[in-house]
Amino acid sequence: MQTLIDFDRAPVFAIPTIEPVAGLSMREGMLIEGPQGWGEFSPLPHEPALGRWLTAAIEPGTVGWPDPVRGRVPIAATIPAAVDAARARDIAAASGCRTAAVEVGVGGLAQDIERVRAVRDGLGADGALRCDAKGRWDPDTAVTAIAALDRAAGGLEFIAQPCPTIGELAQVRRRVEVPIAAGESIRESDDPMGLRLGEAADIAVLATGPLGGVRRALRVAEACGLPCVVTSTLETTIGLAAGLALAGALPQLAFACELGTRGFLAGDVVADSRSLVAVDGYLPVAPMPPEPQRDRLEQYAVIDPARLAWWRERLQSAISAS
Repeated sequence: MQTLIDFDRAPVFAIPTIEPVAGLSMREGMLIEGPQGWGEFSPLPHEPALGRWLTAAIEPGTVGWPDPVRGRVPIAATIPAAVDAARARDIAAASGCRTAAVEVGVGGLAQDIERVRAVRDGLGADGALRCDAKGRWDPDTAVTAIAALDRAAGGLEFIAQPCPTIGELAQVRRRVEVPIAAGESIRESDDPMGLRLGEAADIAVLATGPLGGVRRALRVAEACGLPCVVTSTLETTIGLAAGLALAGALPQLAFACELGTRGFLAGDVVADSRSLVAVDGYLPVAPMPPEPQRDRLEQYAVIDPARLAWWRERLQSAISAS
């Protein structure tokens, strides 16, 4: 454990995905060691707010996370858009979770309906089922799709980000009975704490990396005044631990969190015994992330000089923006 952060020595990792998630066949990032431990810097390829991601990455190794109010967090199984109905059913059934989140809006409404029905079958009649459109619809398309998906699900828990803008979310919310959640509208905002979501959303979906860490995400949750769900950005266990710290520290947690994505990666940077894979639909909240294993860092190390330089440049841009 070191006393200062040596950004020049931060290891760069690349772990293949088992199947494409969010269009990614490989998940890359860097691990940042601080005086108290490790954090993950893994902004997605086109993420603009690099400074926030770096703040999130250095938080656990410097100031640490707030004390939790719960020791474990209920987890929702994530169903990527790239999987067909049969695979969607298998993921839901094998997850051990009582909630599933189905990504929609990519392959057409008929395909989404088929996948939602399959997930309902795998989850069981008493499970909670939600959808995430990631801003892919216009308001009229959203209203039609939400009604159809609600019927296919036998009742949706909520629909996340049906349209790209807050104004469009408000239009849809006035026309449907299914609760609306805002996700990308929050994480992509220049001022997440200044958003006024009361007319646009019933639920806020938070992610630690894009919002600048656990403490900043807690302030966003307080400012928006909505029930919150914590989601993953397909991190390793070190990054997922931050999401669990946020979920563990929220004053109220009415919904299962979408932090069960470790299984979509072909490996991890920590020991198998510390890898965050949900058991019986829950994950534990820890005071700090586990340390990476040297052999795992070597196994998944980025060695291409051009790619290493690209990540070093991203890190420098994040340092300049912080």
